[in-house]
Amino acid sequence: MSRLEQLRKLVLVDPADPLSHYGLALELLNLERWQEAADAFGQAIECDPNYSAAYYHQARAYQADGQAESARDVLTRGIEVAAAQGDLKTVGEMRDLLGD
Repeated sequence: MSRLEQLRKLVLVDPADPLSHYGLALELLNLERWQEAADAFGQAIECDPNYSAAYYHQARAYQADGQAESARDVLTRGIEVAAAQGDLKTVGEMRDLLGD
């Protein structure tokens, strides 16, 4: 069984777990399956709207897929979420990505 298949099974075991969606999304990102990765990061965010790293990586997936406007929208929301949590490192990373 491939790593991707294992991660998909984890998501099925507990669909409300943001970490399983995040792990799946990272694997899809590594496989350059941009839209699928963006969707999986979106699922992680739905499970936990304060998961600031998921916003950052979802924006990366959108950028890689040529969806600049979607990336900007996600980064704008993600910066607000990360700032509200005091996650300044992620705020900085998202601002850097927004500037690209």
